[in-house]
Amino acid sequence: MRFAIHPVTLTAAAALALLLPGRIIAQGQPLPLPPGGFKPPPSAPPNPYHPVAETPPSPFNDQSFVAFRKQLGDIAARKDRAALAALVAPSFFWMQDKNLADKTKPGIDNLAKAVDLDSKDGDGWDTIAGFAGEPTAGELPDQRGILCAPGEPAIDPKAFEALGEATQTDPAEWGYPVEDGTEVHGAAQMSSPVIEKLGLYLVRVLPDSAPPATPGAPAFLHVATPSGKVGYVVAEAIMPLGGDEICYTKDASGWKIAGYFGGVSP
Repeated sequence: MRFAIHPVTLTAAAALALLLPGRIIAQGQPLPLPPGGFKPPPSAPPNPYHPVAETPPSPFNDQSFVAFRKQLGDIAARKDRAALAALVAPSFFWMQDKNLADKTKPGIDNLAKAVDLDSKDGDGWDTIAGFAGEPTAGELPDQRGILCAPGEPAIDPKAFEALGEATQTDPAEWGYPVEDGTEVHGAAQMSSPVIEKLGLYLVRVLPDSAPPATPGAPAFLHVATPSGKVGYVVAEAIMPLGGDEICYTKDASGWKIAGYFGGVSP
């Protein structure tokens, strides 16, 4: 995964790479779990905190890129692997703690492994479709011409570090609203009262967020606001810091998928 401001992610990908059902992997050897199973340390209580400002990433509105994303979305809808392969650069990289791409294989094979494209439930294609619908992107700081999506918000890293120390929280507990005025509800229902509105600052996401209770209902995140209130925000209104990213580059033939940060465990 790529982090421009801080090593942050709201996913548990790194932890899941080390934990398997019933086992802990230590130095390559499986060890039995302790009695009662593995229990992560409890999180700090949701007390008030000083808000850290953030500027959401802007859409990358290059019209050729917009057309490329539409093409990518159409390919994902059809689950057309051959068409997707034509859009993957031969030099495709797959970064976690190192480049996991097998240079002896075509780029599509590495992308397929990174997103689990061949999974029977179609999650890999859903991942591609999700990225195709993402309008924001930012250039890699150390590689000109490589754009990665989604883009990252502008945040003062020292202020973010101080926030973590003051609240005794892990960086993975924080996200950011994509719009000013995001509503915080008193319950995980759109009909519940709005108890507060969020500004453009980091917000703490509590660990007991759950999927929607009924099929088709919007998912909510359980959050703690800077005032110390707890409530619920529609999940799509809060973006994670860090997380998986797909990267693109443009050559003489058009846009290509250049690489991937994150992905499934190898």
